Amino acid sequence: MLLLAFDTATPAITVAVHDGSAVVGEASGHGAMAHGELLAPAIRDAMKQAGAAMADLTDVAVGVGPGPFTGLRVGVVTALTLGSTLGLTQHGVCSLDIVAADVRAEAEFLVATDARRKEVYWARYDADGARLDGPHVSLPADLAHQHPDLPTYGRGGELYDGVLRPAGDAVDPRAAALAEAVVAGRVIELPLEPLYLRRPDAVPQIVNNRA
Repeated sequence: MLLLAFDTATPAITVAVHDGSAVVGEASGHGAMAHGELLAPAIRDAMKQAGAAMADLTDVAVGVGPGPFTGLRVGVVTALTLGSTLGLTQHGVCSLDIVAADVRAEAEFLVATDARRKEVYWARYDADGARLDGPHVSLPADLAHQHPDLPTYGRGGELYDGVLRPAGDAVDPRAAALAEAVVAGRVIELPLEPLYLRRPDAVPQIVNNRA
């Protein structure tokens, strides 16, 4: 097995290669509007670190969101293209679940990421990291009102400290965590379809030609 894993649901572009026993290559980049420019070089660097060629891959895993339209589409389309071109087994995983896979907790917790528009994408998890509710998109104050006592992992908790209860070091999705969770069978796999949860910011204009 040689699995290529990546996530572009947040400004953190993250890539990892897993050989079925361990992560053997990693690379990352950061840029809210540069996913298309950063993903391919990160994949190349991770594969070089792993000492492998693209033809050696057997599987591809990608975070399917929720996330902003443009960045999320880059990752999902890349995974679909690689899967089709190379005949790879495809694995889609909720990006909030990837953050949760890095959390070590003794009770329920939240994962929240930045949804822009002063909102967060979020989901609720049990102590073992199994998703109990979500994903959803909400105002931070509404989420805090709904779950006032739960700690929040992810960038959303940091952004809205004082409203939510930020906790721990698990902030952005990590491709290494994604790869390890897929190999171990510890995630709910989803189709390779973006989880947008809402309409994109940019929509075509409708021209009314009626007199």
